[in-house]
Amino acid sequence: MSVWPAVFLTLQLAAVTTVILLIIALPFAWWLATTRARSRPLFEAITALPLVLPPTVLGFYLLILMAPSAPLGGLWVRLTGDTLAFSFPGLVLASVIYSFPFAVQPLQTAFASVPRPVLDAARTLGASPRDAFFSVSMPLARRGLITAAVLSFAHTVGEFGVILMVGGNIPGKTRVISIEVFSAVETLDYRTAHILSFWLLALSLIVLVLVYAFNRRGGAGLG
Repeated sequence: MSVWPAVFLTLQLAAVTTVILLIIALPFAWWLATTRARSRPLFEAITALPLVLPPTVLGFYLLILMAPSAPLGGLWVRLTGDTLAFSFPGLVLASVIYSFPFAVQPLQTAFASVPRPVLDAARTLGASPRDAFFSVSMPLARRGLITAAVLSFAHTVGEFGVILMVGGNIPGKTRVISIEVFSAVETLDYRTAHILSFWLLALSLIVLVLVYAFNRRGGAGLG
């Protein structure tokens, strides 16, 4: 049984998800780190929900959201002629939501650690909020950015429950590595399951070691 289609699909999904997450998470994490709004704890709780919510529950509600009868699912059908569920775009949407806290929390911690006097000095020198963000906050928060990217990528590679609920098990279309392991066990192909599981385990361990070692040198990690 060839596992390469599942490997390539997983890497593609993780790469696309990571890019989208960073684009979305950067401004949101900055807002969480700097706002004094009373609603901040609510948004922080919503962001962290995927960390405690069972993946099948999240996948179930996403599946309902992607149904052709739902506003989002119906809009997608009208635009593309295809259903959002059991498709690669559906996997991307599910992965972005499921891995959202792994992108936001390291960035929020990194932005919160930027010294306020440094930002005040930049504004005193005439820097606009946008200039201060890109020229001061982003360089100082680069460790959080790298941590967010690495954790988001690795977490997407290891997804299972949400992906299975939203994408099913369609070879070449929605069957990622974690589902390939599940399929191998179901067919008693333990050799394939062992190989894929070992590499997923090794990847997870390597990523965590690198992140902790990197942040121990003075960066911001997962808050």
